[in-house]
Amino acid sequence: MNNQVKIRESIDPKHLALQKTLDIICGKWRLYIIYQLDTQARRYGELRRMIPEVSEKVLIQELKDLVSLGVIEKKSYNEVPPRVEYSLTAKGLQVLPTLLSLTSIGELFLEP
Repeated sequence: MNNQVKIRESIDPKHLALQKTLDIICGKWRLYIIYQLDTQARRYGELRRMIPEVSEKVLIQELKDLVSLGVIEKKSYNEVPPRVEYSLTAKGLQVLPTLLSLTSIGELFLEP
């Protein structure tokens, strides 16, 4: 058994869950992307318009990361010009209620 497996086995499962959570939500733009996808599939250009502050390079990387984490899925259509849509996976959809409830924190601090 290698050292990495031994370390993982000795870590508290709650710690591992927190670590996975942070993998998903860390990154300035990931929650924005999840929020914008909501329950609707979106094309890359739509996401760029909905989150104009994010650079093209960062958006592309965050989408790739979220796909690899299983939060969103990428569907490519065999069309000319090529069409690609991003949508939340079943697991990604479970993030939405918590994300929406977190907006109440922002609303609290926006009050005069």
